[in-house]
Amino acid sequence: MFHLRTCATKLRPLTASQTIKTVSQHRPATPRTFQPIRCYSAPVAAEPFLSGTSSNYVEEMYYAWLENPKSVHKSWDIFFRNANAGAAPGTAYQSPPPLSASLSALTHAQALVQAQPNVDKLVEDHLAVQSLVRAYQIRGHHVAQLDPLGILDADLDSSVPADIITSADKLDLAVFKERLRVLTVGGFYGLDESDLDKVFHLPTTTFIGGNESALPLREIIRRLEMAYCQHIGVEFMFINDLEQCQWIRQKFETPGIMQFTSEEKRTLLARLVRSTRFEEFLHRKWSSEKRFGLEGCEVLIPALKTIIDKSSEKGVDYVIMGMPHRGRLNVLANVIRKELEQIFCQFDSKLEAADEGSGDVKYHLGMYHRRINRVTDRNITLSLVANPSHLEAVDPVVQGKTKAEQFYCGDIEGKKVMSILLHGDAAFAGQGIVYETFHLSDLPSYTTHGTVHVVVNNQIGFTTDPRMARSSPYPTDVARVVNAPIFHVNADDPEAVVYVCNVAAEWRSTFHKDVVVDLVCYRRNGHNEMDEPMFTQPLMYKQIRKQKPVLQKYAELLISQGVVNQPEYEEEIAKYDKICEEAHARSKDEKILHIKHWLDSPWPGFFTLDGQPRSMTCPSTGLSEEDLTHIGSVASSVPVEDFTIHGGLSRILKTRGEMVKTRTVDWALAEYMAFGSLLKEGIHVRLSGQDVERGTFSHRHHILHDQNVDKRTCIPMNHLWPNQASYTVCNSSLSEYGVLGFELGFAMASPNSLVLWEAQFGDFHNTAQCIIDQFICPGQAKWVRQNGIVLLLPHGMEGMGPEHSSARPERFLQMCNDDPDVLPKLEDFSDVRQLYDCNWIVVNCSTPANFFHVLRRQILLPFRKPLIIFTPKSLLRHPEARSGFDEMLSGTHFQRVIPEAGAAAQDPMGVRRVLFCTGKVYYDLTRERKARHMEAEVAITRVEQLSPFPFDLLQQEAEKYPNAELAWCQEEHKNQGYYDYVKPRLRTTINRAKPVWYAGRDPAAAPATGNKKTHVTELQRLLDTAFNLDAYKALA
Repeated sequence: MFHLRTCATKLRPLTASQTIKTVSQHRPATPRTFQPIRCYSAPVAAEPFLSGTSSNYVEEMYYAWLENPKSVHKSWDIFFRNANAGAAPGTAYQSPPPLSASLSALTHAQALVQAQPNVDKLVEDHLAVQSLVRAYQIRGHHVAQLDPLGILDADLDSSVPADIITSADKLDLAVFKERLRVLTVGGFYGLDESDLDKVFHLPTTTFIGGNESALPLREIIRRLEMAYCQHIGVEFMFINDLEQCQWIRQKFETPGIMQFTSEEKRTLLARLVRSTRFEEFLHRKWSSEKRFGLEGCEVLIPALKTIIDKSSEKGVDYVIMGMPHRGRLNVLANVIRKELEQIFCQFDSKLEAADEGSGDVKYHLGMYHRRINRVTDRNITLSLVANPSHLEAVDPVVQGKTKAEQFYCGDIEGKKVMSILLHGDAAFAGQGIVYETFHLSDLPSYTTHGTVHVVVNNQIGFTTDPRMARSSPYPTDVARVVNAPIFHVNADDPEAVVYVCNVAAEWRSTFHKDVVVDLVCYRRNGHNEMDEPMFTQPLMYKQIRKQKPVLQKYAELLISQGVVNQPEYEEEIAKYDKICEEAHARSKDEKILHIKHWLDSPWPGFFTLDGQPRSMTCPSTGLSEEDLTHIGSVASSVPVEDFTIHGGLSRILKTRGEMVKTRTVDWALAEYMAFGSLLKEGIHVRLSGQDVERGTFSHRHHILHDQNVDKRTCIPMNHLWPNQASYTVCNSSLSEYGVLGFELGFAMASPNSLVLWEAQFGDFHNTAQCIIDQFICPGQAKWVRQNGIVLLLPHGMEGMGPEHSSARPERFLQMCNDDPDVLPKLEDFSDVRQLYDCNWIVVNCSTPANFFHVLRRQILLPFRKPLIIFTPKSLLRHPEARSGFDEMLSGTHFQRVIPEAGAAAQDPMGVRRVLFCTGKVYYDLTRERKARHMEAEVAITRVEQLSPFPFDLLQQEAEKYPNAELAWCQEEHKNQGYYDYVKPRLRTTINRAKPVWYAGRDPAAAPATGNKKTHVTELQRLLDTAFNLDAYKALA
């Protein structure tokens, strides 16, 4: 860029008409700069007004002059003509002739080229106007009239920014003049009150002029006030993309752009009628019921419908929504279009539940519906995702489901499927999951190509004042981290709301980035309808009691404008009231509550018509030798030519190849074969989590990196078969809560995919505990929604300290729904039926083959259940943790229990103790047993599937050794791990005929010791207990 202030230049002689041909007919969106060929050869000092602060402005003037010499002041016209004609340094400027000057006087004035009048004031005044425009664009939202109640500032700050001259209709005239004086006379801008009627050329970074390129200062201020300081506050100047900033400026600055036709106004009124009268109907019929109504923000319904209408117009045919409880019933009724009688019958306390499980309260339920959008006459599918009371927890779930739907329909740019997230003001500012979700928004494997966020800003959180609930000016400031524009709008101005929502939908369609609409409103009742808000917000609720509802305000406005008349308005109300009454009458016929009618993610064709599995059997999870060999060969090779991998990785691949030749697999290869075989069957596999591409323990290496070419990668798994499904493996952001929620949502979309989330270490799942506790564990019971997500949780006591040892299996087992005191009827026992009845499956595999089988079983089952796998760390490279192909061939299955197969099994009557265990500790036990030569006296039985509990197989094991003591052995502490879960079930299995002893670490607060020596001592102590056949005599 060749700025006037920094270079010696020479403008070549060009006429304006000649030059304009070289310039685009349209004003460029980027800042104008001089081209190198047009340079001054004189020192900058020769033109004193070309200072560091003014050269940008002179460039603006010059380009405006090139386009139209008459568009600039006469003095600039003469200056540029003289400069083009090659005037000597310092002589290009001439003062303009007086209006009454004669031709001879004009000639005389032009001859005085040596004169050097002072033009600093002219340039500085124009620069001041530019600064003023920019001040409104940056800070105008701080003085916008956003609070419908008029008692709070939306940004929690009542002061006016120091560089904004608020118009006289905001402040009294004396205050306005004082502010003008402070900002002008010798002050911030250097303007004077007399400058208010002076005409100034407008910069290209504003659209307030419309078709005019210059305006009086008074009009400039008025138009800036209209654009930025009325009922809409726009935050966007932090965005570092000029095109996006210009797009927003054009949408809000162009004079008269916010115009509505009479038809549009009537549609808006009708939607407000439905929104308002729905809440009033519920209040009349069930005044003492919690419903978390929308009163105070009834405009949310037309807002959402506007976003959906505009998005549908732009080509979207599937919208996935997530929202908290406030206004949920209204959204279900008037946006999703759930049958009103289905909603009303939810209020009947005598209604019987038809579906298994607990069900959930009506304001947590979801919905899926496909219908015609009446505005665009196009099909639109709407899904509202069910969610718990944990505010914002549903955000990443919605994003994951949206990503999945985009993936399955090939919508790689997000043009067909989109998400809308609704938030409360306190939760949007307070819940960290909002930040985590925003940081997924632009990651390649997680982006949904833009989400429209709508904040229902009640200006209160339950009873907490916003001044005590956040440190940021607005609740929406978290969105600034991803350069999302934020549109604050007064919710009592329905037209402003609808306009902003149209812009938001257009933004998402144009730029495929997130956008936030902040509906600044109020909450007419307490947190729920039974709550008394006057205890804590007396002044606010005194004002709310006086506040006219927005429907009444808008109806009065339209009647005064002649858009509708009073009878038409009353007829609209009566029509909707009648619809509600008729639906209420029909709802009384409902005797049974079907939660499945509220399903948010149906899987067409997967179940029978009545929602049952198509069978209660599971085929073999084994593979042919040919498939195992083929997958193994690809896993041990680089299927791309001229691709240089790391030397260490070459050794790993070579080792894999040698294992395939000897028909054995380790943990990584078993996983590879499970994934690869499912891909062949058309099952999409998605593995996500921190560092999963390589694997935390450097065992997986599913993405190969060229050592010589930056960002060149290869995924061998996608080179297995000609028509295979695709494999996605993606390192996530350093988030558990957000990413696990995302993967849960992804798994919701289709049963024909294997979606896995791996924790870096098993105990890290506890930062995602909300997703586990509220969605994964009880999801089917609450919402009749099955999900096959897999959690891979590295677990094992290996001396790595408290934070890298335990995946907290006790927590997962505590939440299992099987009864420890009830032995299933074993004569007609079905392990598949047992899986169907459980809420999730918990396993700890001790062999690669069993790990392979349980992954494949997850897809081959005729239903879907979450699968929790405690995966190993040291076993990944343990020489004994290998499996042969024979354990994985066709006809083989997952082994819920792996019984003793050594010397003890040959002479069961001579066995004195049976040790039941799970996972890695088996290898410690076998090593110790061998060292003590006790193979015939002690049997070791591995429980691979902990839940649902394998009662049938363990009963067989216990009966096989009638003379043996029974003990549970674990490496975890006694108050952790599996003991409290296993002991009562084992006792039930043997009809409480014997005690079940314990061999393991003592109770402790921390999961593991951080001292290596202590770790070894503890391990030896538990092994001593396990193999001391007299250890329990004193206790007995």
